Amino acid sequence: MVEVQIRGRGVSDERVLAAMRKVPRHLFIPPELRRFAYGDEPLPIGEGQTISQPYIVAYMTAALELKGGERVLEVGTGSGYQTAVLAEIVPLVFTVEVIGPLFEGARLALEGLGYANVRFRLGDGTLGWEEEAPFDSIIVTAGAERVPERLPKQLAPNGRMIIPVGSGFQELVLIVREGKGFRKKKLLPVRFVPLVSSH
Repeated sequence: MVEVQIRGRGVSDERVLAAMRKVPRHLFIPPELRRFAYGDEPLPIGEGQTISQPYIVAYMTAALELKGGERVLEVGTGSGYQTAVLAEIVPLVFTVEVIGPLFEGARLALEGLGYANVRFRLGDGTLGWEEEAPFDSIIVTAGAERVPERLPKQLAPNGRMIIPVGSGFQELVLIVREGKGFRKKKLLPVRFVPLVSSH
């Protein structure tokens, strides 16, 4: 998976590659689909949600340019797989999920694997996690029609945020906090399930 699907398609960040090698992806997938766990495709995880294909997980993580000391906010815990990849790289991950059964499943999976550096919240991720801000990085794992206005404001100076933006098909957008403003850059076309907000 790592050599062909990820490194072979241009992701060269060694921290990300090491995390992708280490995290047991099959443990974040329903048992009946585990034989497909290391294929180059997204898979359903219940509640109308999916686990992203490994390449996209690696690409988005690499785009954050993590050095290993960051506090990261993840919007959309989902299965917990992306959370685990982040938790292999940084000391503290804050993750928010709005769908109760996914939240519980991800928490059980991550705690079962011994990830003690993850903080969980059940709630609306489009609001971020105000009392724990600022974050060095923010990663959004579902497609938003537009960037939720509260999220970039929770970035630290020079902080990086990656989010799929658009309806139907989306583009991955990188947002970097620079001084009092934000720089945006479109990275590549993607297709994610819609970002669920409770408001």
